[in-house]
Amino acid sequence: MLLKIRPSRRVHSFSKTRHYQSKLFVWLVPLLAILLWLGYKEIKSYFVKPQVIFVLGGEPLREQFAAKFARDYPNIPIWVSGGTPEGYAKSVFTKAGIDWKRVHLDYQAVDTVTNFTTIVERFQAKGINSVYLITSDDHMLRARIIGEVVFGSRGINIQPVSVNTGRSPESVDKSLRDGARAIVWWATGYTGATIARQLKQPKN
Repeated sequence: MLLKIRPSRRVHSFSKTRHYQSKLFVWLVPLLAILLWLGYKEIKSYFVKPQVIFVLGGEPLREQFAAKFARDYPNIPIWVSGGTPEGYAKSVFTKAGIDWKRVHLDYQAVDTVTNFTTIVERFQAKGINSVYLITSDDHMLRARIIGEVVFGSRGINIQPVSVNTGRSPESVDKSLRDGARAIVWWATGYTGATIARQLKQPKN
């Protein structure tokens, strides 16, 4: 008598579960390491007084928030990377009572990674070792990961100041991707901005 042996559904289900757990573990380990590092850096940042208000462009709300925030810190300069056109930016800051001489606009950046890489050398040359980092709350994790690599490589601490938007956080994939790009920049000086723009372009 011949016996037909069929794979057990339970074994198949167990195999799928193990595969899912392994995949989840691969993502969780670097993410937890990053979060622990950011926590340590955030505690450390409170012992160093920021010398610059650093604003990441991308939406006018960030500059509007920065203008109000800057009123509480009248003696430190404001740097905006990749922000709104100069005319609009000037109206935002001057209406908030900010001396325009305090504001420095830089338009070299094309994305979040280059927000940091295009300006870090100037901050280092000016002896800056701590900044207030202003960006949207849903963008802050990615910005901090990049900033800790780029600015951290030059001994510049970051104190995050989030702009409340009510939006859901960005996907972890974006943070890990741009964190990897920041590490590549640290190792090679290459930001990968051109490749990143090509990947974002819709296929015909």
